[in-house]
Amino acid sequence: MAEVIRMPRLSDTMTEGVIAAWHKKVGDTVKKGDILADIETDKATMELESYKDGTILHLGADKGGKIQVDDLLCIIGAPGEDVTSLVSGSSQSAPEAKAAGPAAKTETSAPPTAEAPAKQNASVDISKMEEVVLMPRLSDTMTEGVIASWHKKVGDAVKKGDVLADIETDKATMELESYKNGILLYQGGQPGEKVAVNDLLCIIGEQGKVDVDAIVAAAKGGAAPAGAELENKEQGTPNNEAAKAEASPATSSANSDGRVKASPLAKALAKEKGIDLAQVQGSGDGGRIVKSDVDNFQPQQAAQGQAASGGQPQTTNNKPQTFVAGEEGFNDTNVSQMRRVIAKRLGESKFTAPHFYLTMEINMDGAMEARTKMNEVSEVKISFNDMVVKAAAMALRKHPAVNSSWMSARPGTDGGDFIRTYQHIHIGVAVAIEDGLIVPVIRFADQKSLSQIGAESKELAGKARNKKLQPNEFTGNTFTISNLGMMDIEEFTAIINPPDSAIMAVGRIKEVVVRKGEGFGVSNVMKVTLSCDHRSVDGAVGAGFLQTFKKFLENPVTMLV
Repeated sequence: MAEVIRMPRLSDTMTEGVIAAWHKKVGDTVKKGDILADIETDKATMELESYKDGTILHLGADKGGKIQVDDLLCIIGAPGEDVTSLVSGSSQSAPEAKAAGPAAKTETSAPPTAEAPAKQNASVDISKMEEVVLMPRLSDTMTEGVIASWHKKVGDAVKKGDVLADIETDKATMELESYKNGILLYQGGQPGEKVAVNDLLCIIGEQGKVDVDAIVAAAKGGAAPAGAELENKEQGTPNNEAAKAEASPATSSANSDGRVKASPLAKALAKEKGIDLAQVQGSGDGGRIVKSDVDNFQPQQAAQGQAASGGQPQTTNNKPQTFVAGEEGFNDTNVSQMRRVIAKRLGESKFTAPHFYLTMEINMDGAMEARTKMNEVSEVKISFNDMVVKAAAMALRKHPAVNSSWMSARPGTDGGDFIRTYQHIHIGVAVAIEDGLIVPVIRFADQKSLSQIGAESKELAGKARNKKLQPNEFTGNTFTISNLGMMDIEEFTAIINPPDSAIMAVGRIKEVVVRKGEGFGVSNVMKVTLSCDHRSVDGAVGAGFLQTFKKFLENPVTMLV
C-alpha cells in the first residue's frame, strides 16, 4: 500500500524545507536507508533517508521547491499503484484547513463517533492531524530520539515557542519547542524512553475535543476501545496520563528513576561549577532546575535539607567503586544514542573503506617560536592544534584529491561509483565528550586566520561538551583531525570519519636529541599519521599532502602569505 512521506522537522526552528536535490526520481526503487533528497533547512542542508521500501510514485516538489513541515514530500508504494487520491488529498487538505480557520480545526479534531471507531482508526493518518506532534529528525543520522526530560506534563497549557521536552539524539541534546497552542493531552514516552523518528511524541489540543485513545491506537496500528474516550469526556474524568501527572509531586527536581530534571543551560553551569544537581532545589515547572537555581545554590542548603529529611549524602557514579577481593563481577552500561551511531558509522568505515596509513615526523621548533610571537599580539590564544588545522587546510588546497569522498553508486541509477572532490575545505576537529566523540566543523578553514580558527575552535568545543551544537556545526566535514597529543600520546592511527577520504591523527610534541652542526642539541618533534581511503586516495597522493603539510608547520610564516 502506498504511503505518503511528509516533510520532517529537521531542526528545532524549521517551518519549511527547500529541495536542494533529489537523489531519486519517479519510478526508482527505494530501500530503507536510501537517500531520498537533500533538504535545505534554516540551519543546514541535510540528507533525508527513506524509512520504507518501495517505488517512488510521486514527488511533492521539484528541485528548489519549498515544502512546509508535515506537507507531502513524496509517495512510496508498489509499482503502478494509483496515488491520485493521496496526491489530491494532501494538496487540498492544507489549503482547506487554512481557509476555514479555527472552526475547521475544531471540526477536524472532533472525536470519531461511538458507532464506528475502529473504521476511522483503520484509515486515519495521524501525521495529518493538527493535534499530533511526531518525533522530529533533529540530526542527519538520527533514527530515534531519547526523551531526556519533559518540560510540560499532561494537562499543562502550551503556547507556541514553549519548550516541550529535551530530546537526546545521536549528536546532542536539544530543546524541542512547540509550534502550536493548546493543552498537552498525551505523552508518547517517559524520560529515558526511545521514540522513533516520525512516531507519536505527544498530543496537543483542546481538552474534551480530541479522542486521545483513538489517536494512540491509530499510532500503534490498532483500534481504540469503542466509546472509551467519549465516556471519559461525558463524565469529566481525566485520562490516566493526566491523573498520573496530577498525582506526581511538583516540588522535586528528580523523577522516581533518579533522573534530575534540569534545563541544558543549568546542567552545563552546574558541571562547570562542580555542583551536584541532585542537591539543587528546582523552581521551574514541575520542580525543574533552571539557571537561576544553580546561580543561587549554596552548599549549606543541601546539608540542611539532608539533615531535615534524615537522608544521606548522595554519591556520584564517577567515584571509585568498591569490590570484594576474589569475587568475580561486572557492570553493564546502556549504550547511548551517540555511542550507538559511533559504533555503526565507524564500523562501516573500518570494514568498508580500505585503510592505509602514512606516518611523518615534523620538527616543531619553528612552530613553537612562531606561536609565542603570535600570542603576544593575538587577542585569542592560538594553540598548536589551531596551527595544525590551518596547515592542513592550506595543504588540502594544494592537494584537492585528499579533500574528497568515495561515493557509491545509488541503487536504481545507471551510473557507477564516483569520487566527489570538494572545492570548499571544511575541517572537522574531533572532541571527546562524556558520551563519546563528536566532530565540530570549522568551515572554510583555509580562508580563516589563525586567530579566527582559535576562537571558533574554542567556541565549538565548548558547545560540544555542553551538547549545544546545532546540526550545521557538526556536519559537512571534508577532512578530519584527531589530536591526542595533550594526553601524552606519541603516535596513533585513527579510523576515517565518513564521508571523508582521510583523517589525520596528531601525537604529542616531545624533545629529542639531534645532531646540530659539530655537536648535539635538543629539538621538538611531533608525529602525525594520515589514515587514507585507498579507493579515492593513493599512497603517493597522501605522501605529497603530508610533505606540504610539514613545510607549512615547520615554517609557519608561509601560512600567512
